[in-house]
Amino acid sequence: MPQSCSIEKAVDEVLARLPAHIHMGLPLGLGKPNAFVNALYARVRQLPQRRLTIYTALSLGRPDLGDGLQRRFLEPFLERVFADYEELEYLSDLRKDCLPANIRIEQFFMQPGSLLHSATAQQDYVSSNYSHAARDINAKGLNLVAQLVAEDTQYPDHLSLSCNPDITLDLLPMIERRRAAGETILLLGQVHAELPYMPGGSELPRQDFDLLIDSVERRRLFSTPNMPVTPQDHFIGLHASALVRDGGTLQIGIGAMGDALTAALLAREFESQAYQALLAAMNLQPWHAMIEREGGIEPFVHGLYGCSEMFVNGLLALLEAGIIRRPVDGDVLAHGGFFLGPRAFYQRLRDMPLENRKRIDMRAISYINELFGEEALKRSQRLDARFINTVFTMTLMGAGVADQLEDGRVLSGVGGQYNFVAQGHALEGARSILLLRSWRESGGEVSSNLVWEYGHCTIPRHLRDVVVTEYGIADLRGQTDAETIRRLLQISDSRFQAGLIAQAQKAGKLPSDFALEPRFTDNTPQRLQRLRDEHAQLFPEYPLGSDFTEQERDLLRALNWLKSKFKLSEVLSLGKAALDAPAPEAYPQQLQRMGLAQPQGLKDELYQRLLLAGLQATSSA
Repeated sequence: MPQSCSIEKAVDEVLARLPAHIHMGLPLGLGKPNAFVNALYARVRQLPQRRLTIYTALSLGRPDLGDGLQRRFLEPFLERVFADYEELEYLSDLRKDCLPANIRIEQFFMQPGSLLHSATAQQDYVSSNYSHAARDINAKGLNLVAQLVAEDTQYPDHLSLSCNPDITLDLLPMIERRRAAGETILLLGQVHAELPYMPGGSELPRQDFDLLIDSVERRRLFSTPNMPVTPQDHFIGLHASALVRDGGTLQIGIGAMGDALTAALLAREFESQAYQALLAAMNLQPWHAMIEREGGIEPFVHGLYGCSEMFVNGLLALLEAGIIRRPVDGDVLAHGGFFLGPRAFYQRLRDMPLENRKRIDMRAISYINELFGEEALKRSQRLDARFINTVFTMTLMGAGVADQLEDGRVLSGVGGQYNFVAQGHALEGARSILLLRSWRESGGEVSSNLVWEYGHCTIPRHLRDVVVTEYGIADLRGQTDAETIRRLLQISDSRFQAGLIAQAQKAGKLPSDFALEPRFTDNTPQRLQRLRDEHAQLFPEYPLGSDFTEQERDLLRALNWLKSKFKLSEVLSLGKAALDAPAPEAYPQQLQRMGLAQPQGLKDELYQRLLLAGLQATSSA
């Protein structure tokens, strides 16, 4: 049986039983035992003769408060949502580039955008596919695995890896082989009271753990609040929803575009008439044959099976709604590798009867992200699979960018995206679908996310398959370069089409007399806004619920509008916006929430006027 001990005693045991260099593996995301990690980190930093290398991904921390209006909005919200969540001390030092000399952090995935300015994090990033992470970590000399677990009185002899069986299950056989060769490798667990016990593949006998922290962790789990889904995202989700085939398999990622897809699938099932009327108004005729062949717009007769490395809030909503209902492997409706989401997501899993939880089988990432190993079984389960992921840029030649900027700085990581793209090509009837916002606006500057060239790619163009924007669908599989460019131009924003065509023609990739058909030259936000206004009931701002109060939702809209429209350095533009703002009496509760009901000084008065301008501009949203 495992040794039961306090956190400090566990640190003592680790230091006593392991060599001078401790190689600690931590689950990505939610499954880190932060209190133990912080205690070990604090002890080793005081022992220059010892070394600690942490191998992990997605180290979660509260977002930077920033200053000005952002800080006024975030500070009370984060205090309410995160409460007593214990931050990772190493993450704070990593952000400031002040890790102790004897400690390193190697990550293969980062909290998106959070470590762009950390030289240490950027230099110690490991570009590794999710499915290769266990192999790569083991090869570094891993000798300690530390993880949060869940327990249930119905299973007294077992613990559940719950939110993170993903890499741990893949590591265990490697660890056993090394132990058989005489190496000391420790497995440490700590029970968290808020983690739901997930039966099935994620269960381990208690005796598999060497050390168990004797105190149950009761501080709040990290959560990711649902962010607003814009009309742009909704149109992307609507197009993608028509490619999901009844009786098939679904994988989706985290974020607003994934939430939009979930909302569209729910509408397809439960608001069929309104859903089909909106699709008709969107004019999907150019892709009618593809939708008939690959997807559908009718309610589901057979339902779907979920197979996703991240079991996201949207998949749980689809399961609760009965859309994910096609069983595999007995009564299992969904397989996942890890989960992370808003607080309500964890609560719904905890409240779910254990028999229903058994239908969500959390497994090793190798099972989810790869075909080899039980390949015949996986192929029989993953019928008509739709692997739906997001990118932030596409080249007109069909390469996708999702993880890294042109200058080499990593935004997030490759994760499992490549694995699902590869499965989209390897499985009969499967498709890889990349979701893309065709344009973005920042500081008043609008730019295209479809570009002629980019200095980096996550998904190479020889793996191009299906791309979806708010303007339509591009089926790129097996197409020539010229046809690929033509199809992507059809779903690009019309403000940028002429420039993109000229670049392709200059490179000799389009004929000199090429012209887009007229029906594709009205790809404008204004046209989509008219459609949105006519079918407003199918555009919920928070389709999966919200942690924001009504006033905070108003404020978030206003702040996002200000960020998109103005550069803080452009004083004249800011001054005009402030002059055009309505009177404070129009939004008393919102101003009170931001501490600007009674401005103190010129800066507060400017903040108040800017906020009022934003609130007025977004009041009809």
